[in-house]
Parts: sequence; structure tokens; C-alpha cells
Amino acid sequence: MTDGSSSLDPKQQDSKETDSKETEPASARWQFLERRELEALATAQSKPYFEFLRRDSMSAGIYRLPVGATDLQSPHGQDELYYVLEGKGRFRVEGEDRPVAAGSLLFVAAHAEHRFHSITEDLALLVFFAPAEVE
Repeated sequence: MTDGSSSLDPKQQDSKETDSKETEPASARWQFLERRELEALATAQSKPYFEFLRRDSMSAGIYRLPVGATDLQSPHGQDELYYVLEGKGRFRVEGEDRPVAAGSLLFVAAHAEHRFHSITEDLALLVFFAPAEVE
């Protein structure tokens, strides 16, 4: 992971953002992440979800479900976006059922009942919550 200063033009930011930019360390303003690095970090922990980014406005992580796994998540209080990095299975949201595979993009509104099931190839998902997921 490489951190540094923002490439945004300060003239495009409002004064509140500019004020926080002056007091925030560069590492809190942006992150550059490589997929291999994220996967290594996610694999090193034993939990299915690995959060790699947290801001008030959003959070992001890698969610892994092996073949045959049961997805135990419950509805979240935040909007959620999944991008399937690899694997195959099915996704059920509010009674609708769809196949998912690498390249699938799934949006789930806050409080919607949803889960992955019938996983036939290990799933690796990039997950974004907005605002940040509440633990």
C-alpha cells in the first residue's frame, strides 16, 4: 500500500475539506492498493471479511466465501456495492435470485435482505459501503 498527498485541485474543494486536508496526514487522504497485496492481507486473517478502507463517507473490504459456505450476513444500515473478483455462486436479494461470477456488479440498498448461496467456486468480492459500515 502506498500513501501520499491528494491529486485533487484544492480550488475544487470546499473550505471544510481544505481545512481537514491541512490537518490530516497524507496517509489519511488517499490510498493506492494492489489486488495481490489486498488478497495477501485478507488471506492472512481467518475472518471472511477484511476491511481495508474506512472513512466517514464509505468503507471497503474483501469478502471471501469458500465453496459450500453459508453467508451469515444480515441486512446492513448502509447501501452496499459488491464486485465479484472471482468465483461463482448465486445471490438472493429480497426474493430475487441471480447467478454471479467474476465481473458481476451488485447493488443492495440499505436494509435489504440479501445473501450469497450455492457457491460452486470460491467467491472473492470487493465490497463498498456508503456511508461506512457500522460494526
